[in-house]
Amino acid sequence: MVREFIKYIGPGLLITVGFIDPGNWASNVAAGSQYGYRLLWMVTLSTLMLIVLQHTAARLGIITGKSLSEAATSYTKPIISKLILSSAYFASISTALAEILGGAIALYMLFSIPIKLAAVLISTFSLFMIWTNSYNKIEKWIICFVSIIGFCFVFELALVDVEWGKAIFSSTVPAIPKGSMPIIMSVLGAVVMPHNIFLHSEIIQNKHFDRTDEIKLKRQVRFEFLDTLFSMIIGWGINSAMIIVAAATFYKNGIIVQELQQAQILLRPILGNLASFVFALALLFSGISSSITAGISGGVIYSGIYNKTYDIKDKETKIGITMTIICALLIIMLISDTFKGLLISQIVLSIQLPFTIFLLIYLTSSKYVMGKFKNDLKTNILLWIIGIVVTLLNVLLLLKQ
Repeated sequence: MVREFIKYIGPGLLITVGFIDPGNWASNVAAGSQYGYRLLWMVTLSTLMLIVLQHTAARLGIITGKSLSEAATSYTKPIISKLILSSAYFASISTALAEILGGAIALYMLFSIPIKLAAVLISTFSLFMIWTNSYNKIEKWIICFVSIIGFCFVFELALVDVEWGKAIFSSTVPAIPKGSMPIIMSVLGAVVMPHNIFLHSEIIQNKHFDRTDEIKLKRQVRFEFLDTLFSMIIGWGINSAMIIVAAATFYKNGIIVQELQQAQILLRPILGNLASFVFALALLFSGISSSITAGISGGVIYSGIYNKTYDIKDKETKIGITMTIICALLIIMLISDTFKGLLISQIVLSIQLPFTIFLLIYLTSSKYVMGKFKNDLKTNILLWIIGIVVTLLNVLLLLKQ
């Protein structure tokens, strides 16, 4: 059973990269430096939501053989599908903006390459990786990148003096400090990302599931859930580590971080040159890998609008990928405050998120779409709670502006 499960590992880790991306770095560093450990609960809550949503999206892909984008076009009214998918595509551009910008900031930290030139380099490399590599090769690269990022933060955690009692308490007990709603929403948008829900429903199909045997199909869905659970827990650990490191270094010393470059510089006197180098290196791998997944998700969503499967040889897929990366790059060229740009990009994701969640609920609750594998009552209740909580948090954000 273990050997069979290992064959299914991969899609979940590809999704994990999406929520340990540079947008997360900005949100988590801001959360830790401004509020200490107190917003760790949002990472826990967001990850629990993410496990349910990603498993549901993957199950849709396994059972129907369609991505969420294709299913929306096939099973909803054109006006509804086009509105939701268009907003999701703009969210994927917002995601790509954060990923490319984060990678560019890392290049600036490591080699003093101007950020706008570095953004062009990251964009070019990402497009090259997507156009010239098969999914399986990209998956292996992503697993390697996730491993490096994880090891980097284990190293950082080993250097700081963590108040573990406060960290554990704050991971489970919600708190909303005054003025923290924008940061809370950026953390939510950085973890539960609309483009990842679309992406998971597509990439899971590369495992070539047997849809002719119901018993095998149930077993395959179970293995997919284990892959998702395993991968999301890794992501939760890395995201939590980011906030903990920021809290134990910056918040403890009364330093509010307003840009990622500042975070690296400030780490040097506190933790040493090696720590700041490791910080920048992890950010670079995070930016590169998540730029690739953002580009792929843009291709998945755009292809689905035309009711076509993601295929790098198809015109729609190529247009979707290219427009996602190029539009993000053009916006970066107009941004003056890069850190604020990263935070705003994550808030954009959180605002679009309810539309994607309710679309997913509608499709996976339908017997016509899912057959015997439609959501049971427990799953539907969980999904509706998640959808309502995310919507209420967005309303709170708007009311506090």
